[in-house]
This record gives sequence, structure tokens and C-alpha cells, in this order.
Amino acid sequence: MADLRDLFVTPLYRARLAELGPAIEGGELEASCLSIAEDDEAGQDWCEAEGYPGYTSYASLTDLPWRFPIFAALKACLDEHVAAFAKDLQFDLGDKALKLEDLWINILPEGGIHTAHIHPHSVISGTTYVAMPEGTSAIKFEDPRLQMMMAAPPRVKEARDGLRQFVYVQPEVGDVLLWESWLRHEVPMNMAEEERISVSFNYAWG
Repeated sequence: MADLRDLFVTPLYRARLAELGPAIEGGELEASCLSIAEDDEAGQDWCEAEGYPGYTSYASLTDLPWRFPIFAALKACLDEHVAAFAKDLQFDLGDKALKLEDLWINILPEGGIHTAHIHPHSVISGTTYVAMPEGTSAIKFEDPRLQMMMAAPPRVKEARDGLRQFVYVQPEVGDVLLWESWLRHEVPMNMAEEERISVSFNYAWG
């Protein structure tokens, strides 16, 4: 009997945010995201200049956990989840730690997309989901070996996740997803009339 092993696995961590760290009230987090977006003129200007649909605080607010207590609590939760994921990844961190480097709000309106990208200079990236209206887009992950499959035939429709070229994950409000920062991902077009709200983040080693 042949022995078939999976090599060079691409892990994806999914958990409920509330499983670790302090309790966070989802309604308060959503209201905070919307309030910040309304007041952040620098962020609004950046989104308009860059043609970014909706709103992101990525280029304007780099200290959300310091400014707002609910984001400090969110950081405490994320620290716990990232530590658990790093243990699962069997990282040897030595005398250094994985530390939050960036944390930003994303508000994607109907018709908005976030094109495929990676997160350079980080180790672990992720997103927690604040508002996911019915019909809103999943997150799409790309097989990092894709560019080396020039002559490969397509996979069967029922192929297991580890063999697919793209995997779509449909998060729920309160979920947190973590992945290694080199994994390419995107958010396809939001088909819901309501806004899709999430908070994304990067952790670096040092």
C-alpha cells in the first residue's frame, strides 16, 4: 500500500475571538470602528487618493490600542491567539517574541474589493470580523505554489483543501483567522448592500 504524506503544509488558524483574552462586546467594537472611520479625515483622504473602496485606517492611525481601550482589549485577545498559533507552528522564537506591529480597521462597502496581496516584513497576519452581512464576501487564499504549476491539469471539484489552488473561507462575526504573512490572500467583491467590517493586523518577530 502506498504511503501518501502531506509535505510543506500551509496552516490556517481559525477560532472565536472570545475563546482567549478579555471579553469584548461586539456591538461596541463595531460602533468604535464606524466612529473612527467618520472622524479620521486623514484616512478618508488617503482612501480617496489611492482609490481604496470604503475605508481603512492602515495609512493614518498606527496606535489604535493606545487611543481606544476596546482596541487595547482586542490586542490582549490577539496576543493570546497568536501565541497559540505560534506554538502550533512550532516556532523556535528564542529570546524574542512575536509582537503586534500594525492593527487597522477595514470597512468595505457594496462593490468593494481588496486585491490579492501578502504582508511583507511580518511573521503572522490575520483578521477578526466585526460585521459580516448576509451575502458578503469570503476571504480567498491562494496556494503559494501556484506559479510553479504551469503544466499541471486542473483539480477535481471535490479536491481536498490542501490540494486546491484557491480556498475560500467564510468567516462569521467574532471569528479570528491567522496565517503566515507570506500567504497571498484577497477579499473578492462585497455583494451585500451593507458594509463588511473587519480589523486586520500583523505580528513581527523581535
